[in-house]
Amino acid sequence: MTKILLKTIVFALVFLVLLLTSFSCIKTNPPAEEDTYTQYGTPFTGIPANEDIVMYEVNLRAFSQGGDLQGVIAGLDHIRSLGVNVIWLMPIHPIGEVNSVNSPYSVKDFLAVSPEYGTLDDLRMLTDEAHGRGMAVIMDWVANHTAWDNEWINNPGWYTTDNNGNIVHPPGTNWLDVADLNFSSFPMRKAMIDAMTFWVLEANVDGFRCDYADGVPFDFWRVAIETLKNIPGREIIMLAEGSRDNHLGAGFDLIYAWDYYYRTKDVYSGQPATILYNTHVAEYNGVPAGKHRLRYTTNHDESAWEATPMVFFNGQQGALAASVASIFMGGVPLLYTGQEVGQINNVPFFSNAPINWTQNPAMLQAYENIMQVYTQSDAARRGALTNYSTTNVVVFKKTYNSEELMVLINIRNNNQNFSVPTELQQTNWQNTLNGSQYALETSITLGSYQYLILKK
Repeated sequence: MTKILLKTIVFALVFLVLLLTSFSCIKTNPPAEEDTYTQYGTPFTGIPANEDIVMYEVNLRAFSQGGDLQGVIAGLDHIRSLGVNVIWLMPIHPIGEVNSVNSPYSVKDFLAVSPEYGTLDDLRMLTDEAHGRGMAVIMDWVANHTAWDNEWINNPGWYTTDNNGNIVHPPGTNWLDVADLNFSSFPMRKAMIDAMTFWVLEANVDGFRCDYADGVPFDFWRVAIETLKNIPGREIIMLAEGSRDNHLGAGFDLIYAWDYYYRTKDVYSGQPATILYNTHVAEYNGVPAGKHRLRYTTNHDESAWEATPMVFFNGQQGALAASVASIFMGGVPLLYTGQEVGQINNVPFFSNAPINWTQNPAMLQAYENIMQVYTQSDAARRGALTNYSTTNVVVFKKTYNSEELMVLINIRNNNQNFSVPTELQQTNWQNTLNGSQYALETSITLGSYQYLILKK
């Protein structure tokens, strides 16, 4: 009996081990083979430090007559003339046809270039040509949602559904042309990160501007950014279109400065000019060293749905004055397609509306001069800020090592007098925009929307 019992116990143990091993194999069965991509070209080694970035947003449908990547390639020297070292391309993927409004933010295929814009080879040529001119290229990435006819829609659980199991558009929006992704789905997350990796390797792009980043969970961004930044031999630029405090903690390099933009419009509507400095300080409160806010006087949303800087800021001189405040007070400056030539009419991105690049050569020259001063001044990009602003005049000094830069901007459409602080009286400067000598005495009268950028 004892031997029989012992054999029974041994048999049972062996069976149990085999059974557990079987379950283990089922649980740890290796995933489907990973997609492998080939590194196209040589990773760009000229990625600027965050504080040195000058970014330009390209609306492909407005940038050239052809509305395509070849049109951007032909305009790279123009972009570079503005001191730009990072180009942001609005989405280049095929656009969904179901419930469509022809928005490039309705992505039908994350792994393709839309024939409207060209081919993968065109994108590769663009990154090659931009890198050769010292400019990085980042792509617009739409992580929150897809087109309704994206092939991902066939994967159960990859999308947010209502109580009846129907896929929904992003809650709290009127974006009926897109379907909301479900970030509780880890296969979807993996596919998203895999698609982002594709463009870094196969097209040699240098990072992403992430659309509606607030609609995507922190932990996804953290894993995605860590994955991208761990690709060997590369530096990656990550910009969040968002306001959540934790985006920078997730690994983003830059986030939007929405408040500064809105307060600039408030100042032009009569609010005290002093609120710009106060907003600047508030926006940088808690921002880690080396991370920055993106500052602008327009972007694709504002110029499409609201108005262009020429309208918001009361003409050429007013628009330039607003830009000088935005560019020099702090943060990373952004320029958007057409603002440098004084585009007056709205600039759509659901349809083609090519910019007339010859419409305002004087304004283009003014922007080139302003950006030349900015890019050649360490104080402008890195300097400590001392504020002297008044109700009607934005005034500040920036200091970096032995370099001093003084910026004075009349934010009103009439003459304004500025009383020079005692510590600045009887000091001599050079006007950076025309090379003339400039002495600060006891007061200065600035004409309508006049700005001065002085250096010691």
